[in-house]
Amino acid sequence: MLLKEYRICMPLTVDEYKIGQLYMISKHSHEQSDRGEGVEVVQNEPFEDPHHGNGQFTEKRVYLNSKLPSWARAVVPKIFYVTEKAWNYYPYTITEYTCSFLPKFSIHIETKYEDNKGSNNSIFDNEAKDVDREVCFIDIACDDIPERYYKESEDPKHFKSEKTGRGQLQEGWRDNHQPIMCSYKLVTVKFEVWGLQTRVEQFVHKVVRDILLIGHRQAFAWVDEWYDMTMDEVREFERATQEATNQKIGVFPPAISISSISLLPSSVRSAPSSAPSTPLSTDAPEFLSVPKDRPRKKSAPETLTLPDPEKKAPLRLPGGHSAEKPCRPKSE
Repeated sequence: MLLKEYRICMPLTVDEYKIGQLYMISKHSHEQSDRGEGVEVVQNEPFEDPHHGNGQFTEKRVYLNSKLPSWARAVVPKIFYVTEKAWNYYPYTITEYTCSFLPKFSIHIETKYEDNKGSNNSIFDNEAKDVDREVCFIDIACDDIPERYYKESEDPKHFKSEKTGRGQLQEGWRDNHQPIMCSYKLVTVKFEVWGLQTRVEQFVHKVVRDILLIGHRQAFAWVDEWYDMTMDEVREFERATQEATNQKIGVFPPAISISSISLLPSSVRSAPSSAPSTPLSTDAPEFLSVPKDRPRKKSAPETLTLPDPEKKAPLRLPGGHSAEKPCRPKSE
């Protein structure tokens, strides 16, 4: 098990980001999805938890085989996805990633949002007070991101919001910028397989860090797109984008319902402090099924002709005898 705490500051307030994080997650998932790869939304429903109150439960399948390193692709099937389950009680969320093919693999993320610059060192005292962990600050303006994901329009050093006047963040911006908020994320990665544990857990944390950096940069760079949205408007955007994303990757489920009435059974609605793992379906997604009208191979003849047993040629045996009639011993 490898535990790290990430702290990501943004020039926003916690109240503002309640809309921004929903918009960013939907748009980011759509942009990163393509035919056969990406994020399929399986369920997105409101619910009420007895401890945390009203929230939203989502379940997604993340298809990412081509994004795995070569050594990982060698040991996983081509039909490979990770299941994401999230319980959003904003400003507190629980997210868990599991995989039926790798039962000893999981990622558990607890997130808390506060209006400060990442200075609360006791924010996870109830969850991991006596657990040693590395604290990693992520700077959305100055930290490097993978080159393939870089867009100048999403670079906080160059972007300036027309609606809020915020942006063009420079080194040290977190020291004096107002407003400012912080996403605190407690991330636990488990891969309990001897010989691969350290390598896989370190790799997953690197991927998690890159995703957090890119996602929070985008949430701020897209602020003019979501800043004036109401909750109803962002939920409608979320619904429409999720349906479009499912079609984009080749999955065509019924229309996704994001209603105001809880439709989940109580056993699912109440998420414990550590989100539960559940068995996953092993059915292949529709886009990977074999076409029914696939032409037959012509490597063999259409019909097979068998020899006529009435016209069977006599078999010549060693010594000049024929197998047509049995050989009889000579009489004395």
